[in-house]
Amino acid sequence: AVGKNKRLSKGKKGKGSKKLVDPFTKKDWYDIKAPSIFHVRNVGKTLVNRTAGTKLASDGLKGRVFEISLADLNKDDDQTFRKIRLRVDDVQGKNCLTNFHGMDFTSDKIRSLVKKWQSLIECSVDVKSTDGYLLRLFVIGFTRKRNNQVKKTCYATSEQKRQIRKKMTSIVTSHASSVDLKELVLKLIPELIGKDIERACTAIYPLQNVYVRKVKILKQPKFDVSKLMELHDTVDETGTKVSSDFKEPVPSD
Repeated sequence: AVGKNKRLSKGKKGKGSKKLVDPFTKKDWYDIKAPSIFHVRNVGKTLVNRTAGTKLASDGLKGRVFEISLADLNKDDDQTFRKIRLRVDDVQGKNCLTNFHGMDFTSDKIRSLVKKWQSLIECSVDVKSTDGYLLRLFVIGFTRKRNNQVKKTCYATSEQKRQIRKKMTSIVTSHASSVDLKELVLKLIPELIGKDIERACTAIYPLQNVYVRKVKILKQPKFDVSKLMELHDTVDETGTKVSSDFKEPVPSD
């Protein structure tokens, strides 16, 4: 029609006919399962859109990364400063099976360690575990006063720092390259690597508060379901638990 204002007539047709649908009606809750190396296995829940057509719910979950405090995972309040990152590798039923994806310190913990009158020594090391994970470990340490020291400060020289970094690198490499990812995580939790560095560097300069403050996974091997299931192995609740000293009976000829 000539002279008809198209803009005015637009949008009036069927106004208010579209109903507002709550997006949560199309979503499902899934349980997040931590590996068996941690005491608490059920760490939380996560939301995902329900499977619709070719878009699978499991595809939306795989690769998700969750950051959880180690204090919650191990029921140990002394470990609140460590944050563990868990990555969803597989979905079985309503369970998301996760694997270790990294570790970090809370910023308040690192800030509480940095003080005046001492030297801060840091280094990062790239290592490959026996099961094919390429990891980057960040180590932090601080100098401390020698016994019977009167001097207020305890600064290390640049040469001493270089020697300490060299020592740190060799100890971290020997610890991490000889074990798989699961065993490495078990070494990181009680800070065995930090204690070893502290002992080894006493001759160069006494150290304190030596920690592996961060772990990054740079490369991971091809996904293997059987290895993930080994990491999540649990005793069947209906069956009886087999004792550690159990030996399989040898059939008599």
